[in-house]
Amino acid sequence: MPTVIEPKLIAGNANRPLAKAIARRMSLYRGMSVGLVDARVERFNDQEIFVEVYENVRGEDMYILQPTSNPANDNLMELLIMADALRRSSASRITAVIPYFGYARQDRRTKARTPITAKLVANMIHEAGIERVLTMDLHAAQIQGFFDIPVDNLYASPIFALDILKQFKGHEDEVMVVSPDVGGVARARELAKRINAPLAIVDKRREKAGEIAEMTVIGEVTGKRCIIVDDICDTAGTLCKAAEVLMGHGATEVHAYITHGVLSGPAVERVRNSVMKSLVITDSIAATEDVATAANIRVLPTAPIFAQAILNIWNGTSVSSLFEADVLGPIYEGIL
Repeated sequence: MPTVIEPKLIAGNANRPLAKAIARRMSLYRGMSVGLVDARVERFNDQEIFVEVYENVRGEDMYILQPTSNPANDNLMELLIMADALRRSSASRITAVIPYFGYARQDRRTKARTPITAKLVANMIHEAGIERVLTMDLHAAQIQGFFDIPVDNLYASPIFALDILKQFKGHEDEVMVVSPDVGGVARARELAKRINAPLAIVDKRREKAGEIAEMTVIGEVTGKRCIIVDDICDTAGTLCKAAEVLMGHGATEVHAYITHGVLSGPAVERVRNSVMKSLVITDSIAATEDVATAANIRVLPTAPIFAQAILNIWNGTSVSSLFEADVLGPIYEGIL
């Protein structure tokens, strides 16, 4: 066993660009080369997943980099199988770095005879031999309690705050943070406090599932540059509608800051054609070609904060310190 156990990274296929970026940032922070462990994560002809690790990982502190985004089932199975391979190879500790935690929207029973799939996934992760989870902006904070292992939940709002203060420099008095629904008020309030901006809410009423009957703006948005903040943007229907309502209530422009750009189906086309001036997402989910080429979609990097969080977990220092602007600011200096 080595005298000093170094953190070692291994990645699945879900978001290789982010995994490589995290390795590069860790190399910069450590002043020594940190690469991805040589391994293959492949599929047999029947799409059965196979993992083989080519390097010795006995006694090592391992970090699996794998969001469980689309295709959620394949990426989740890759994560579990990689964990099993490392556990059977005698790794000393296995941490799952899951920038986007899939199935998080199924965190409670909304009607009879439905599952709580987020809890099921938490059980599977634990049983696979994973001893710690590092993620970002869980859809519901209580999901941390579904695990019987430590969970570090990073927040995108400190990164968003740094970007907003730069993008709207000189116009801070015109900025207003908007929650797209009542359930997201706590998240929006947190960002509003960071940038010292007022808060508004778009309250929506549904007549039946999937159809919004009415949207009401709570707060005065006339003459304001509105920033909608949320954790997930899936089909972008509600987001684009909220932007229209805000413009109709006198907002001068509308921007959106969303942590996880799921952007499925017609989402990118909707955003392109919407009244929103910009949609800012993170790279927690690998960007598709449509996302990368959309003129009004911008992607913020999460590699700096994930790399530092991994190092803090490895050396036993505080992860929550990364939520402070004076700590996070230098990490993102020259990037945002």
